[in-house]
Amino acid sequence: MPGLDWERLLKLQCSDGSFMSSPAPTAYALMQTGDTKCLEFLNGIVSKFSGGVPFTYPVDLFEHLWVVDRIERLGIGRHFTGEIKECLEYVHRYWGDEGLPATRDGPVSDVDDTAMGFRLLRLHGYDVSPSVFKHFEQDGAFYCYPGQSNKSVTAMYNLYRASQVAFPGEDELRRAEAYSREFLCRRRASGELKDKWVIPKDLPGEVAYALDVPWKASLPRIETRMYLEQYGGADDVWIGKVLYRMSLVNNELLLRTAQADFRSFQRQCKLEWHGLRKWASRRNLQAYGVTSNSTLRSYFLAAASIFEPDRATERLGWARTAVLAEAVSSCLRDGRCSRADGMLRELTSGIHLRNDDNPAASLVHALHELIGLLAFDNASYNSLLDAWKQWLAMWTAQGHEGSVALLLVRTVEICSGRRRSASATDDGQAHSLSEYSQLEQLTSSVCSKLAAAGTGDGDDLSPASVEDAADRHRVDLEMQTLARCVLRSRSSIDAVTRQTFLHVARSFYYVAHCSARTVDAHISKVLFEDVV
Repeated sequence: MPGLDWERLLKLQCSDGSFMSSPAPTAYALMQTGDTKCLEFLNGIVSKFSGGVPFTYPVDLFEHLWVVDRIERLGIGRHFTGEIKECLEYVHRYWGDEGLPATRDGPVSDVDDTAMGFRLLRLHGYDVSPSVFKHFEQDGAFYCYPGQSNKSVTAMYNLYRASQVAFPGEDELRRAEAYSREFLCRRRASGELKDKWVIPKDLPGEVAYALDVPWKASLPRIETRMYLEQYGGADDVWIGKVLYRMSLVNNELLLRTAQADFRSFQRQCKLEWHGLRKWASRRNLQAYGVTSNSTLRSYFLAAASIFEPDRATERLGWARTAVLAEAVSSCLRDGRCSRADGMLRELTSGIHLRNDDNPAASLVHALHELIGLLAFDNASYNSLLDAWKQWLAMWTAQGHEGSVALLLVRTVEICSGRRRSASATDDGQAHSLSEYSQLEQLTSSVCSKLAAAGTGDGDDLSPASVEDAADRHRVDLEMQTLARCVLRSRSSIDAVTRQTFLHVARSFYYVAHCSARTVDAHISKVLFEDVV
């Protein structure tokens, strides 16, 4: 390249002495100028890599982000909480108004690293603005680099994933979602899902899951089970000036660890499901419309959301509460039980004898047995009892089913010991009552709208309850508001408690979004099919 203006070009030199963190242009610059900083950079990496050099170095921001992404999608993030925090703290130090480059000294940001960084930082409570994406938008299109002529599938895929974690009023993310989704759908339809940066095991599968199950409907254990089949471990190859591997990002030990972790989860699930099925049968809940399939679905939604081994009490509290609430609702709807206020009186009377000839009395007896099973002291017993009273009171006041979602949230939180009361107004802990009330209001509103739909249609496009674009917009706006309340870092409410609200809301969105056939396929794959 003759005739270059090296006086101007040297102003673009990175602080480490390289050009674009790449040995090749740095070596050419050294030959043309004799610049000592170029020589120091090259000597350093030749020494570090024993004579050979990678085509680019360092890749620190890229590597920190992609390692966290892989670990979390493999479902083993809880084993690396300290390392994940260190990685994200490191990345956040370099977050700027124009996003992120692949390396800390890189002069040019790109949409791939920016999107991955934005999504992970936001999910972990960092305050990051979506305005950075304006720098990658031109004439209604988004690109990875300025002047790019051939768009990358993985860059648009990561942009799409980032756009899903939107808060209300973030128009940049709305435009990014529309553009990236249309791009990915078009490539998917034409079978053009090969990428120019990486040769992964199953990029079409990754793209298909992201398009078919949006973040607001995606349950953690479903995503992990799918990704275990899509992640190539050490076999994935990256493309630059050469073919290369990223040994921390694509790692066989991580894959084997994740597979073993998931097999352990499945073993525990099978034991828990066996016990839950026996419990429902002993309580004769099938007489009130509860089927084996509906019981399994209730357990699956709980297990796919709260999957950690040490949270079995919360998981089973969710599942048993959902099953019994279904029985009570069925009994009240078809008239076999007296009015809800009658059940409420029986629940508070202190006399709870099983009577198969009196459905209401039998269910109240089952309710007290369940509360006794879940409670760990008198305070938690009374709190769980209050939660059920509040739910039945909604029936009395409204003449129809109250929000099961809040009953589930309250049960999970009381069973965990994080919350000693069924409602925010009775809570003696130093939580913000207005924040908690907002979480309850949003969760109740979203889940009530979604519950009216039942399961989604066969095309898995959108909640069936949402009859028109305006209704869809209201549900999505409330989900975005809930996500903002849950993910913001400046909150007086425990982060795990906030996540419980989001888990329950996403489970309702999942059921409304996916067809019954899809849900059944996910149940089989997550709970019963061997991980190989």
